[in-house]
Amino acid sequence: MPLTDVKIRQAKPGPKPIKLSDERGLYLEVAPGGGKWWRLKYRFEGKEKRLSLGIYPDVGLKEARERRDEARKLLADGVDPSLHRKAIRQAREDEAENTFEVVAREWHAKNAHTWVAEHRDGLLRRLDRDIFPWIGKRPVGDITAPELLAVIRRIEARGALETAHRALSTCGQVFRYAIATGRAQRDVAADLQGALPRPQVKHLASTTDPGRLGELLRTVDTYQGTLATRCALRLAPLTFVRPGELRTAEWAAMDLEAAEWRFQASKGGPPHIVPLSTQAMAILKELQPLTGKGRYVFPGARSSARPMSENTVNAALRRLDIPKEELCGHGFRAAARTILDEVLGFRPDIIEHQLAHKVKDPNGRAYNRTAHLPERRKMMQLWADYFDQIKG
Repeated sequence: MPLTDVKIRQAKPGPKPIKLSDERGLYLEVAPGGGKWWRLKYRFEGKEKRLSLGIYPDVGLKEARERRDEARKLLADGVDPSLHRKAIRQAREDEAENTFEVVAREWHAKNAHTWVAEHRDGLLRRLDRDIFPWIGKRPVGDITAPELLAVIRRIEARGALETAHRALSTCGQVFRYAIATGRAQRDVAADLQGALPRPQVKHLASTTDPGRLGELLRTVDTYQGTLATRCALRLAPLTFVRPGELRTAEWAAMDLEAAEWRFQASKGGPPHIVPLSTQAMAILKELQPLTGKGRYVFPGARSSARPMSENTVNAALRRLDIPKEELCGHGFRAAARTILDEVLGFRPDIIEHQLAHKVKDPNGRAYNRTAHLPERRKMMQLWADYFDQIKG
């Protein structure tokens, strides 16, 4: 006799499991502990098998019968419902392991050791903010070019065109990694080539006129903020490193006896060497008693475990009423490139070495970072002396 809801509710457990039969192989198993499980007994390829259909009362009688009928349809088509369920479960697990976010984080982790911290952290922040919320949970192999473009358009719409281009490039690297690891068939980011307008090239603000530069340097010397920020402002033009390299400078990289600063340049390659002029050394020795026991030369305002904020130097320049159109932290590099060449007469290849740009020898091979080090040491001292001269 088929089961009824009343009979199911009234079923009491016994010392052994009790089976209450319904129809067409469906039955309710009542465990000694009181739990009630729906089961389907069936035969497949001559073997008797069992399939769990859920727990009562979460799955009522009507739904249990519907699940039984679905399983029997599979049997009629020659499919084992138990194996079918395992296949679905495995597909879901594979899908969860192959989402864009999972693949992207795996790609990021495998390549993190090749990037400097600023670039590594920036990549992940961009993915977390601009990409993962929209396609992070999608299987990487199912994402289409229009779908990716819609995500990139969101970035473009807020006026961050350069960020949109960088995000698209990052996504392309993730898709190529997914292809290499067998989780995608194509790089849909490549299909979007030309879909975004080209960003206008904006030259970073700098001042190369000696008179005006001297005036700006005198203004910088009047900064009344924290000692760390004041020292960063004074060291930036003397070393003309990239802003990210300056703010993340570590004391372990400073060889004050040899008057050298060695670090991994932001754009990769072997360690970069910055010969330290006597003026640069004086700044570091002034700051060392304050921050020398920590990791960073210029620690953050809120925590010494983190470097100075990326906006600190530029914000300090703005507080000195130096407009961003005239000078920014990166602008010291442009000023150095021009003045060292046109005013102080140093060879362009030596200047490029000191700027940590890739310079190749006549055979097309990249020079070692130690190339022309004596000349660069002389250049950096003359550069600092030149500053003293134009400041008056």
